[in-house]
Amino acid sequence: MKWNLVFLGLLLTFGQLSWGQKGMDFPEYDGKDRVHDLNAKNYKSVMKKYDVMVVYYHEHVGSSKVAQKQFQIEELALELAAQVLEDLDDEDIGIGLLDEKTDKAVAKKLGLVEADSIYIFIEDEVIEYDGELAADTLVEFLYDVIEDPVEIIDNALELKGFHNIEEDIKLVGFFKSQKSEHYHEYEDAAEEFHPHIKFFATFSPKVAKSLDLKLNEVDFYEPFMDEPVVIPGKPYSEKELVEFIEDNDRPTLRKMQPHNMYEIWEDALDGEHIIAFAEEGDPDGFEFLEIVKEVAKDNTDNPNLSIVWIDPDDFPLLVPYWEKTFDIDLSSPQIGVVEVDDAESIWFDMDDDDDMPTVDELEDWLEDDTDIHIVLADDTFGTKYVLPRRYISCGHKGLLSHTDTA
Repeated sequence: MKWNLVFLGLLLTFGQLSWGQKGMDFPEYDGKDRVHDLNAKNYKSVMKKYDVMVVYYHEHVGSSKVAQKQFQIEELALELAAQVLEDLDDEDIGIGLLDEKTDKAVAKKLGLVEADSIYIFIEDEVIEYDGELAADTLVEFLYDVIEDPVEIIDNALELKGFHNIEEDIKLVGFFKSQKSEHYHEYEDAAEEFHPHIKFFATFSPKVAKSLDLKLNEVDFYEPFMDEPVVIPGKPYSEKELVEFIEDNDRPTLRKMQPHNMYEIWEDALDGEHIIAFAEEGDPDGFEFLEIVKEVAKDNTDNPNLSIVWIDPDDFPLLVPYWEKTFDIDLSSPQIGVVEVDDAESIWFDMDDDDDMPTVDELEDWLEDDTDIHIVLADDTFGTKYVLPRRYISCGHKGLLSHTDTA
């Protein structure tokens, strides 16, 4: 995938900021080479050194000065990440580069199929990272990778923390103990989706009662939904859990974030996304987001409705591009339908006054003006659109582009 380096400015200022106090010093790249150049002769020995190996499978750079400079920026981000990860006590994490042209045979042996992608090797699993290539975002994702795939809920405070997670798909199950065969099946299923989907479990009857869980039962929560779906057919095998999750892994409402932006963008219905821009920290944005959530809750059983929420505060350097491309003002909430291949779009006409649309008005617009029928779910799931790989500096045409260097 092409990387969106919207945090380049932050990355390049790490060494320039001085707070004058210990504990607030951002990491400064020290100039030491830690990122490995992998090839047929060394890749096995290098990968054996680490508990976790991060491999950036990149396109051949060639003679283009723009491409060379872009690659230097990407390599700098990886070097800074490697430097920070070097100080971890529990896990040895290595980072390596693999050239699509010169190391094609190695990529084939490792099962790497998509250039300009980051792959994470941990134990027997290979995880593809679908976020932006920024040191902080990658390191944060790796922290999640090395966590246990199932988090145990033992008490009321941990249960409160579970309920506070609303932006991710999450599952929770009640089992007799960690030695239970049914828990082992659940744990194996969790490893298949870790760290993209959150798995929780409890062995406490008191916690299970609060969650209204029966023994060996698992609840599935969509993002932003208060009520879960009870997975039918308990007790479950790993295969049954995996199949259920795969059949329900496109939520009605989901949030695009730096660590998952490409994964979400590529998962479009019939080549289209319904995009809702709303700043959660802004009163109008918060109000509009609550309306969008109600639309999602009213239509959670409709497989043809999938709304992507983007908080502009998460992508400040992309705001001018979005406003220019879509001819919208992101100082106020917006919702529209975007064609992922050519960025053509249609947007809900917000009134000039302060009144937000009602849930019914928003549903009517989605049905009448965009050919997306919320109430009548006649179509099957749309095909997955693969983003064009044309852009060197900032990724993709449409929502995720920033500058055109093609």
